[in-house]
Amino acid sequence: MNIYVGNLSRDVTEEALRQAFEEHGQVASASIVKDRFTGESRGFGFVEMPSKTEGEAAIAALDGHELMDRAIRVNEAYAKSENRRGGGGGGGGGGGRGRRGGSGRDRDSRGPRDRY
Repeated sequence: MNIYVGNLSRDVTEEALRQAFEEHGQVASASIVKDRFTGESRGFGFVEMPSKTEGEAAIAALDGHELMDRAIRVNEAYAKSENRRGGGGGGGGGGGRGRRGGSGRDRDSRGPRDRY
């Protein structure tokens, strides 16, 4: 089971995250997402637990629990394709067509066949 952990202090290490979850079962991996340019924690991470039952127990026990003076948010992580926000919204409507009055037709009111 993949678990999202948010509101992490920048001081939390992957080892500290692993230890917090190991109290509730076996941990396959623990990772903290870091900024690719500065290398600093972005304040969230993921813990992988092989057992769904243990993962659910860890979520119930640790959601709202303080880790290094911050109440962490813990819930099941979903794959990007299962994102619940939906797709990006459409852009705003385009502007007008620049009509300046008149009959609504271009300068030459004749059709393309009538020009020659």
